[in-house]
Amino acid sequence: MAAIKNLNPKAELARNHQALAINISAARGLRDVMKTNLGPKGTMKMLVSGAGDIKLTKDGNVLLNEMQIQSPPAMLIAKCATALDDTVGDGTSQLICFIGELLKEADSHIADGVHPRLINDGFRLASVEAKKALEDIAEKRDIDRDLLLQVARTSLRTKLDADLAEKLTEAVVDAILAIKKGDEEVNLHMVEIMEMQHRSAMDTQLIKGLVLDHGARHPDMPKRSEKCYILAANVSLEYEKTEVNSGFFYKTAEEREKLVKAERAFTDQKVQKIIDFKKQVCKDDGEGESSFILINQKGIDPISLDALAKENIVALRRAKRRNMERLALACGGHCMNSVDDMTPDCLGKAGLVYEAVLGENKFTFVEDCVNPQSVTLLIRGPNRHTIAQIKDAIRDGLRSVKNCIDDKRVVPGAGAFEVACHQRLIEYSKTVTGRQALGVRAYADALLVVPKTLAINSGHDAMDVVVTLQQETRMNNVPMGIDLETGEAQIPGDSGIWDNFCVKKQILDSATVISEHFLLIDEIMRAGLATLKAGPAQ
Repeated sequence: MAAIKNLNPKAELARNHQALAINISAARGLRDVMKTNLGPKGTMKMLVSGAGDIKLTKDGNVLLNEMQIQSPPAMLIAKCATALDDTVGDGTSQLICFIGELLKEADSHIADGVHPRLINDGFRLASVEAKKALEDIAEKRDIDRDLLLQVARTSLRTKLDADLAEKLTEAVVDAILAIKKGDEEVNLHMVEIMEMQHRSAMDTQLIKGLVLDHGARHPDMPKRSEKCYILAANVSLEYEKTEVNSGFFYKTAEEREKLVKAERAFTDQKVQKIIDFKKQVCKDDGEGESSFILINQKGIDPISLDALAKENIVALRRAKRRNMERLALACGGHCMNSVDDMTPDCLGKAGLVYEAVLGENKFTFVEDCVNPQSVTLLIRGPNRHTIAQIKDAIRDGLRSVKNCIDDKRVVPGAGAFEVACHQRLIEYSKTVTGRQALGVRAYADALLVVPKTLAINSGHDAMDVVVTLQQETRMNNVPMGIDLETGEAQIPGDSGIWDNFCVKKQILDSATVISEHFLLIDEIMRAGLATLKAGPAQ
């Protein structure tokens, strides 16, 4: 009897081959679910929640986060895969397919009597050699706009249809290039992603500026302004109550009126200073008078709004703090906490500011900024399913472009790396002595799951495609990938198909570690604290 039974008679356990079989079947089950998503020709999944909400996706990370997984080994793999997505932004489906294939290859050798420890040793050797092969196969390239477009297109086409991916590719790359400052690390938080359920997905656009989710609060204020000076302020332009409970007592009605006038005059003075400042900076230079926009983080009362509207000043009140921070980055200038020390240097500039009304919602667009360090990707779509799908794809596209800039090198895609690495590992296995060589060969064969799955998802015969790619790679001495339209071999670089170096490296690392852990589990016990507490009650 197992030792755990002495401690907890109600414990459930699986031992040796049974435990291994549970782990391998869980990994293979998860692989079978995810592999049909892989690549541009991958299928989609429909997820239906308990409340009846529907979500359509082919993004592996979204699928794993939304799917209800009960098998403990499968849950562990899913958590590792989503952690990979959080780290590098992509590679979830590939990682799960690779882990499932590694355990499947190991299972066949274990069934023939090879100890899991020896398979693990082979996996570790193969992983080291595969990372060396990755370093050799990766191409160091000048990071220009054309290369970034190719990397973004490769990422987006695996999640969206070709026309929409092409439209978003330029938006994603231009957004990154707009916020990139020299050799500093790209901060993706400077790309605001806004959603608007309106028109079609093809109307999704990059705004080199800011989109505020509210409009002006006075009907007489201009709806469209050009050559704009923008004052970002954090000043109260309304009557404010005291922060402590207090009251005023008057002897006569005249005294009360005097106090009310004094309070009004205090606010009116601040408004008048803004109006005078506007007259100072907005002068007619022969090309038409400039416009003045006030975006305030605090409130503006109706009397102040009326005074500002008479002077053709567009005023927005109660702007969100994050928008105020982005406004300074997008338009220049800085936020003022007082109206006493305003200078022209504190103003931002924008070529165009206009208001758009959608149903009951108002949006204010701040566009044509000279050198924006914060931009907005405005996602449009006819329904929330489309918008959610585009948002997930854009997130991955932004990360892939950032990874390319950080890595300063790229890896040939379309299964080319996996085929070339397989060839290298087979040669390497001939130099490995003992049964560890079986683990190296199993690792090499597992790598081929990527080109095989790409071929199957495109309607081609997996074995024919893999044999063709191996022959062409040997003959040309260049990594060859699959052309998904014809099933023939192609040089991925010629078609602009590139993968991220850091994603491939992370997949090789994570898959090896997770597979090793699963192969060394010889006992699965359900005997946690909850089980022990439940025992006496029964």
